[in-house]
Amino acid sequence: MTDPISSGTGTKDDPWQLKTPPLSSDYTLHRDTKDGVDVLVCTVGKSTLLYDARCIDDLAAMLRERGDWVELGSADEQKPAKDGTVEAWGRSEDNPVGGWYGLKKGMRGRFGMYLPPLLEHLGLAELEHNARGNRMRAL
Repeated sequence: MTDPISSGTGTKDDPWQLKTPPLSSDYTLHRDTKDGVDVLVCTVGKSTLLYDARCIDDLAAMLRERGDWVELGSADEQKPAKDGTVEAWGRSEDNPVGGWYGLKKGMRGRFGMYLPPLLEHLGLAELEHNARGNRMRAL
């Protein structure tokens, strides 16, 4: 699925070109392998974040299970995530990986900022694009 705010195929040579939910910043994501693990490499300016690629299917499944809008609640690793949000789920011991989907210590947060636009691009979720307080739900 292609939408007006993203492009790319998700490879290192053709990364997904995405925008944050409020449409205020550009970033890229692509699939790769690191230490034998399928990862998503997220590049935001000069920063690189890594997420376990299983998060795509796992987040889509969680959204289908909840069956309603879920607040994104993006937060840095050092800040607590609001309960019930995508961010909190991406760190929870109750998610399928038993903790953080973020793999780069010190930069494991922001799951609720950078993964939702990818799910929207892949046609797995609907995402709001307000200045603040965005939510997502399964399609």
